[in-house]
Amino acid sequence: MQRITITIDDDLLETIDKISEQRGYASRSETLRDLVRDAVTREQAAVSSETKCYATLTYVYEHETRDLSRRLTTTQHYHHDLSVSTLHVHVDGRDCLEVSVLKGTVGEIKSFADSVVTQRGVRFGNLHLIPSEHGPHDHGPHSHD
Repeated sequence: MQRITITIDDDLLETIDKISEQRGYASRSETLRDLVRDAVTREQAAVSSETKCYATLTYVYEHETRDLSRRLTTTQHYHHDLSVSTLHVHVDGRDCLEVSVLKGTVGEIKSFADSVVTQRGVRFGNLHLIPSEHGPHDHGPHSHD
């Protein structure tokens, strides 16, 4: 491990300290290492559309929007090969929250995510990509026994 020196503005350092306190990091160094790892992971996944990955797609939508539930279901069925699992939560009388766990290539998953979050009535969408060294179907040398 190497020691480095950085210059950072006061507002950004305050934000880092808040993150550190909220998450319970023991030091600024641990906080910064985690933030950099997260940024590197996102960049690695974005390198090639053929990169194998896992992902979570989180979105909130207004279930009363005309035909939206049907359109979302149709989109999910059309991309059934990417889906591992989906969690559906009724947030309130108007909104639903869904979290989909996906596996496939970055290109396939980004395309699917775009087709979901751009639907009229979807108010929030977030895709988190996690590159897979071995690909979604190769479990490597370990056993699930």
